[in-house]
Amino acid sequence: MRLKIPLSVSIVIGVGVVVLLGYFIEIPVLAIVQQVLLEWALILAAVALLVGVINLLSVHFRRVSGRQKNGAYSMILVSSLLLTFALGALFGPKSDLSLWVFNHVQVPVESSLMGLLAVVLAFACVRMLWRRLNPFSLLFLATVLVMLLGAAPIMGIEIPGLHGPDGLRALIAQVPAVAGARGILIGIGLGTIATGLRVLMGADRPYGG
Repeated sequence: MRLKIPLSVSIVIGVGVVVLLGYFIEIPVLAIVQQVLLEWALILAAVALLVGVINLLSVHFRRVSGRQKNGAYSMILVSSLLLTFALGALFGPKSDLSLWVFNHVQVPVESSLMGLLAVVLAFACVRMLWRRLNPFSLLFLATVLVMLLGAAPIMGIEIPGLHGPDGLRALIAQVPAVAGARGILIGIGLGTIATGLRVLMGADRPYGG
């Protein structure tokens, strides 16, 4: 048991260093080892996904068999998962039947969730204006109205300067929105680098060592 912690830390640090050096040093042997380690990581990720699906099925099977509250939703989830898996396994993911299920089930569900998101966003905007009225909340409200009116004109009437590739909606979507998204991605990248360095140095041990 005393050798478990330093051994696991050494394995994690060694694998991380080999994979990291493979991106900066062009050595054939190092590139081969890096490729093998990355393939192992993909296999482990696939196994983890399979374990998650099995755990999801077991939890909802217990709810259905135990007749717990909201067991009907669990039955719908389990039935849908098994049916989709059977269709993909028998006919392939690109078959007409699988695509029909995707276009007539997945797409309407995602569209409904996007519509619900718009309603929640509008409700949150009203609550924010009610509790905290300041220039930033007014700017948020104006941006929401511009984006909504630009996406769905009222009764087919287009507001001048709002629609089209050179309109205000396109300007907001291409400049401030893209800048904010890139800032978030940069922050995620820096956080990932910091977490990776902490794992390589043994400060964090998410692998259970």
